[in-house]
Amino acid sequence: MTNIIYSTGRKIIPRRYHRLARKYLRYASLPLYCGRRFTCPICGGHFRKFLPFGVRLRPNAQCPRCDSLERTRLLWLYLRNRTNFFTANLKVLEVAPMESVQRKFKRMKNLDYVSIDLESPVAMLKMDITNLQFPDNYFDCALVYHVLEHVPEDKKAMTEIYRVLKPGGWAILQVPINRQQTLEVPNVTTPEEREKFFGQRDHVRVYGLDYKDRLETAGLKVTVDSYCRQLGDSLIKKYGLMEKENIYFCRKPEVY
Repeated sequence: MTNIIYSTGRKIIPRRYHRLARKYLRYASLPLYCGRRFTCPICGGHFRKFLPFGVRLRPNAQCPRCDSLERTRLLWLYLRNRTNFFTANLKVLEVAPMESVQRKFKRMKNLDYVSIDLESPVAMLKMDITNLQFPDNYFDCALVYHVLEHVPEDKKAMTEIYRVLKPGGWAILQVPINRQQTLEVPNVTTPEEREKFFGQRDHVRVYGLDYKDRLETAGLKVTVDSYCRQLGDSLIKKYGLMEKENIYFCRKPEVY
């Protein structure tokens, strides 16, 4: 029943109100999701199931309490278990902030955190990723999650991330990857055409496995980490993760 309400609501409610509508639906339906089958590692909630989410609704995708998605929960686990994000004093940039984790990041005393976006109402600064208003070699860490598929000049954005990272600094730049080779069609410009070719009205390409090469062209050293699969089936199901999602961990080389 919740899936039907959610799907119908997306069609009849103007897009600019989707975020608010999701919030109210989440609060209203929270008692229906009480259980022990799923756990959100970000807010610590336990649930019978997660909410559906996506243009094509994915079951068990969104945390009913904090709104985290599969990719957000994977990021949290990776940052906690594979990086110094929770222990070192870091200057951090997040592009297109994820509200479920931004609240946590702002409270972490070891982080000097700033978020940017051109449109997001929760971003701390309005700024274009292809023209970052920060000095060279400024950040220890950058998080860019499901952003570049929306950016026409993605190579310029990658170069800007490289520029503002300190030598030895690192970034996680995630995109949805659904094919072998990246698909770009220059004359596809309308929302309707983009949905047909790229699967979503605001996407400008579909990335392929050559995404790593594109990042490395910007100067970044890239490790494709299959961390999610290493968690094992039990934890993947418990946290509601996408088994096949790899982490694209990028580092700016040290200067010698």
